[in-house]
Amino acid sequence: MFFCSYLFNLVFYLCRMKLTAEVKAFIQEHIQDDPGQLLLAASRYPEIDVRFAAEQIAARRQIREKLPAWYQNPGLIFPSKLSSEQSSSEQTAIYKQQLVHPEWKGCDLTGGLGIDSWFLSQKARQIIYMERFPEYCRAAEHNFQVLGATNIRVINGDSMEQISTLPEKGVDFFYIDPARRAEDNKRTYALTACEPDLTRVLPLLFKKATKVIAKISPMADIRQTIQLLPGITEIHVLSVKNECKELLLVIEKEKEEITPLITTWNKRSDGTEEVFTFTLQEEENYPVDFAPEPQPYLYEPNTSLLKAGAFRTITRLGVSKLHPSSHLYTSGELIKDFPGRTFRIEEIIPFKGKEIKKLHTLIPQANITVRNFPLSVEELRKRTKIKEGGDTYLFATTLSNGEKVLIRCKRYY
Repeated sequence: MFFCSYLFNLVFYLCRMKLTAEVKAFIQEHIQDDPGQLLLAASRYPEIDVRFAAEQIAARRQIREKLPAWYQNPGLIFPSKLSSEQSSSEQTAIYKQQLVHPEWKGCDLTGGLGIDSWFLSQKARQIIYMERFPEYCRAAEHNFQVLGATNIRVINGDSMEQISTLPEKGVDFFYIDPARRAEDNKRTYALTACEPDLTRVLPLLFKKATKVIAKISPMADIRQTIQLLPGITEIHVLSVKNECKELLLVIEKEKEEITPLITTWNKRSDGTEEVFTFTLQEEENYPVDFAPEPQPYLYEPNTSLLKAGAFRTITRLGVSKLHPSSHLYTSGELIKDFPGRTFRIEEIIPFKGKEIKKLHTLIPQANITVRNFPLSVEELRKRTKIKEGGDTYLFATTLSNGEKVLIRCKRYY
């Protein structure tokens, strides 16, 4: 029922998707207005397809932060708000360019809004964009023309069926971003529940190419994914402004015995990048130094590192771990360019009744983080009566000797 209703809406949308000069001007004039209110006032603009314009405004708002270059281009069409929600960000799409060679031909099996096809086409020799929904293809053809992309071929159809039309070894790699929504429109994270199911279609893909680049949910379990998909040679954990966005897999034909190299990447708000690489075997065997007590500097790894599980190998940068389960680190000398947040420790406060009850008189306001601690942030705020905010940071954690403490510090950078 959901699919039939969706298909009807798409056909209706396809018949009227026209970005005229008048509609374009209307969108720019009302870009800050509420789309719902515009629809209610549609009778005031008889010469404008207000429903289409409102959908464009809603979609553009969705990409304002993650796709600034496309947001600023008034000539682009967005086939749906959902396509904007599910698209890659500009930063992660640019990152993918390093995974392909300039002489390669590639095929994007899940074209969608076309963001990944567009950015991959800036590096690869040729890209084939495949998408089963016709209005997405129509929008993609329009947008690629506006953007001046002459090396992208658009194919409308089910990609798993269209693959057979490609000549053997007709492409060097496939890019795939399986849909992570079930028929009831609920999100799903299990590989086998996505569409298409990577565990089933890899043999088909390897008949036409030797490499597959797959974007999967950042919620997916890395170790389980390696078990499900033999042939993974690289795993890239991507974050933007310390928010984990994507897991990228590079899967190669006949490479089942390869130990995947895991790269964690975070694009900071200042534009700089934090990169760290390791393997799971290194992580399992790396000797860890536990600090007997916190040193002058405290480090909190970024979300990509935490997601990847580089809890032991990160100590090769010269830091010591506070506790096997705390995932906080310390050092006597400043470690520059640590991939995460760095703090200067001001005080170690034992978590004991008498001191805690009076703590709010000394620290009325602080940013609180909990790592391996029996209370949640909310419970700790209630217990201490410390308000949110300010430039003081409190880390509630457990030390290597089992002692529960609050570490008061200032952000170093």
